[in-house]
Amino acid sequence: MTDKIIKPKSSFTRRSTLLGMGAAAGAGLVSSVAPGFVRYAQAQTSAPIKLGFECHRTGIGASYGRWYERVANAAAKIINEEGGINGRPVELVIEDDGTDPKRGAEVVEKFATQHKVDAVFGTLFSHVVVGAAPRAGELKMPYLVVSEGTHVSSGSLNRYCFQPGICDVKSQVISMAPWITQNLGKKVTMIFPDYAFGYDHRDNLSASIKAQGGEMLELIAVPPTETSFTRYLPRIPSDTEVLYHVMVGPAVLTFVTELGQFYGSKRPEIFGFIDSIEAVDLATPQLSFLEGTYFWEGMPRYAQKDQSQWDKLYRAAVGVDDNGASLADPKDISTYAHMFGVWETLFTIKQAMEMAGYAGPEDKAKFIEALESIEKFDEGRDHPQGDKIFNGKNHQCYGHQNISKVEESRLNVVHRTSIEDGMYEVTADYTKMAL
Repeated sequence: MTDKIIKPKSSFTRRSTLLGMGAAAGAGLVSSVAPGFVRYAQAQTSAPIKLGFECHRTGIGASYGRWYERVANAAAKIINEEGGINGRPVELVIEDDGTDPKRGAEVVEKFATQHKVDAVFGTLFSHVVVGAAPRAGELKMPYLVVSEGTHVSSGSLNRYCFQPGICDVKSQVISMAPWITQNLGKKVTMIFPDYAFGYDHRDNLSASIKAQGGEMLELIAVPPTETSFTRYLPRIPSDTEVLYHVMVGPAVLTFVTELGQFYGSKRPEIFGFIDSIEAVDLATPQLSFLEGTYFWEGMPRYAQKDQSQWDKLYRAAVGVDDNGASLADPKDISTYAHMFGVWETLFTIKQAMEMAGYAGPEDKAKFIEALESIEKFDEGRDHPQGDKIFNGKNHQCYGHQNISKVEESRLNVVHRTSIEDGMYEVTADYTKMAL
């Protein structure tokens, strides 16, 4: 199934004007052209720049895919209202990969040979990234993922693969491990999904906890397609001080519900990745046991007391309220902690294509080199989650992480890491690979 966003009409509203003003302010730019004024005619061609969105519309990533798609459409709409990229409108071509590695590679092939897109973006689940990225490299197709996996940053993929919109698990984990051991405990048990994303947590958290003088008591791997978790929970050692959990897929509500039933009123400290409750309403009665537990968030689901103007603008653009739910349906909870990466990736594509003077497929190498030359992203309309450092060698961004506590069925940020907290020695260098 393929969907397309057609070039919008050249009109603008008060909201789009404010969004455009935010972009200029965030980038330190001054323009005499009113935001929303479309200038496609100045381009050498009026043909659209086609961006392939590899979307998890079905499969275990469907809840993410649905919101990633909404965010992609919202960002593309703004980019087009402001004149597109290099004076050309952006057209999204959307294909469902079923959250399946084999289909992921097939979708990349289809984007390149049938749709003839200029770049592909948006893939989340890391096993799909690993399955599809090699084909993107073979086809010399720019492939910008929103995954968190360490596969890009480790150097195990290829020069055409980037992760500029969201930090990798390694950076996330090492920045938070000191807070966990200093505030919650040093004897840790981990429950994680039995595939690449989970292994990133297993390997990096184990090393980080050990570096902080802690001990990993047990590592419990669970298939991401599992529908019941009661047979895994008895493996949690009784002397566990901190239970660290990260779960994905359609059964996340079942997982946290059964975890609560297993422990009752007596439990260790619990620290989870928001993946375990993404798209799940914290006010759900069976989740009351989560009160007082902690979660990692990339971008806080609930608007905080110190909410930035950029978060306000971003929420309005993607149609999300202060509780992280759809403005159209308060029961429709977004994947807010992750989906900002789609927004930031699209604006990064725009930035790099304009730096490269991108005019068509013959300029893909220039586009890649432009991406690699970026050193930082400033907090602003285009990067509402916060400022970031970008490393052109391993194609990975580094930013801030949030630790939030469940209080009265909402998440309140209790600690925000610095960018430096998540930095590590980079050994990969994609720039040495041929284009």
